[in-house]
Amino acid sequence: MGLRDRYSSKKEETPANPAMAELGREYANAKRHGDRKTVRRIARQFAEQSNGDTDAASFEHGKNTYEAIPPGYSKPRRGRRH
Repeated sequence: MGLRDRYSSKKEETPANPAMAELGREYANAKRHGDRKTVRRIARQFAEQSNGDTDAASFEHGKNTYEAIPPGYSKPRRGRRH
């Protein structure tokens, strides 16, 4: 059973607003990498452009799909004794 088999068995649902889903993915990416400036910019942009529950659901869908991907590397352990 390969990696593709596990994920293709899940039901693929498309968000109502793909632009908001993409914004959610960008938000999750910036959050993962600690880019506070981009996180605030995207949050402001979402507040200005969102029209209701469908946009919020699309944003959350995009955010959750990115967060479901495990990080490719571990965070550096700065300032900790080994």
